[in-house]
Formats: sequence, C-alpha cells, structure tokens
Amino acid sequence: MRNRHPPLARHDQHRSQHRSQNHEPLTMSDQIVSLIAPAKLTLALRVAGIRADGFHLIDAEMVTLDLADELVLDTTRSGLEIVGKFTDDLENSSDNLVLRALRLVNRQAHVTITKNIPSGGGLGGGSADAAAILRWAGFTDLVSAAKLGADIAFCMVGGRARVSGIGEVINPLKKISQKITLVVPPFRVSTPAVYRAYDELTDFCKKPIMHSGVNDLEPAAIKVEPRLAEWKKKIANAAGDEPTLAGSGSTWWLNGEFDDLAAKLADATVLTTQTN
Repeated sequence: MRNRHPPLARHDQHRSQHRSQNHEPLTMSDQIVSLIAPAKLTLALRVAGIRADGFHLIDAEMVTLDLADELVLDTTRSGLEIVGKFTDDLENSSDNLVLRALRLVNRQAHVTITKNIPSGGGLGGGSADAAAILRWAGFTDLVSAAKLGADIAFCMVGGRARVSGIGEVINPLKKISQKITLVVPPFRVSTPAVYRAYDELTDFCKKPIMHSGVNDLEPAAIKVEPRLAEWKKKIANAAGDEPTLAGSGSTWWLNGEFDDLAAKLADATVLTTQTN
C-alpha cells in the first residue's frame, strides 16, 4: 500500500494544479489527499566529519520500514493536527517539519497526522512526514530537503540506500526483506543534543570515538541519556541478543522476531516490523 500512495498523491496534485490554472472547481478528491509516511531505520552510521556551517557529514546505511505514519491533507484550509498513540508532547508549532515542508514548497493544507511511528525514537517519524509532503508537492531537490532535516532526503527516496554528505547523497542498494524488532523505552532523546555531545566527545570530529558497535552516535546518545545503557543491557538479557541503537535513539532494534519480548519488557513499546 505504501508504494502506491505517493504516486497517487502526486497525480491528484498535478490534476488539481491543472484545474486551478484553468479556473475549474476542485473536486473533493482533489481537496482531500491521503499520504503514507514510512519510518526509516539506520542499520549503520559513521560520522565522517563536520562542515564549516555546522552540518555533520555521515556515511550510513538506511532502510525503509513497514511501520508508517498516515497523513490526510485538506487543501481548502491550513493548520496541523497530530493524533494517534505516539503523539506524546509533540508540538504543532511553526517549527514542525511538516509545516516547514509546506512553506518550502509554497503550498497550503491542513494536515492531520496519525502518529504510528514513535516520536523521539530515532526512526525518522518527523522526517518521514515532511518527506511525504515534499513528494506530494512534486519536490525533488534532495539538497534542500536534507538542509530541512538530515533524514528527509532518504525518506523521499526510500528503499535501502547508502546515505552520505549531510544526508542528500542517496545511493540505492539492493533491497532486502528482513524482520525487525523495535524496542522503544519510555523516554525520548533529542537528536540535536546527541550531536552536540558527539562534538564534545570528539572535539568536533578531530579525534575518534571508541566503541564496539556500528553506530557512532551511541556513546553520545548514552552521554545525553544514561538510561539508554541500562536499556541496552535489559534488552540483551531479555532477547539473548545485543541490540543496536536506531540513529540517535531512543529506540533499540534487533534482527528477527521475538514473540515474548513485549511481556519481558512491559514498560517499553515493542514493535515487530520489516524492511520494505
């Protein structure tokens, strides 16, 4: 279903533009548009440096997941409403990525987001939502998208890819299908705070950071939120396998499906999904 929605949305948008230019009335199908915004998972992440403008250079492998937010756009009005199980304390202020994406493409819509992707978990939920808006508007400038949010360019392309630069260089890789178990602790982690901690630990990327995993941000994320280290041990004990931090956290992920993990980690949100 996810692969069909972006093309349908673009088709509706182009048809709407044509009618508007010819002063034809919009139909309800033009006014109300449904979009799907799949989550992303960072399988591996290296921080390759930092630019003079403060943007970090990355070398990462990312995949799209079946887990997705749902967006409904009403082009007759403006505004933002966030509903669903993972709304937490999300703000619908002007800084919200969806509203910033609308401003970038100079479009107006009232957007209702059903949050199925945990927020503040390193799964790119906000970036996925913004990418859905950009796809709908026919926007293809990955450089500008990455400046809006580092994961947005990948979320616009989707699939599986090696991602570099500040997130705007997308090199597609052969898709793989694998089950993924996500464990979301009962707290959020700020991505900007994690990158600031990374800069402190590495003297702004001048010295290496020592760790045994595939995610350079893990030590910085644990510095920002020490409870992450406790959860890593807790998950490893419950699953019998060591988890990997998703992006800047707070989500930990495991390869495969673990049927009894939710019962063992009752204070966390455990989700089973797969790469798309």
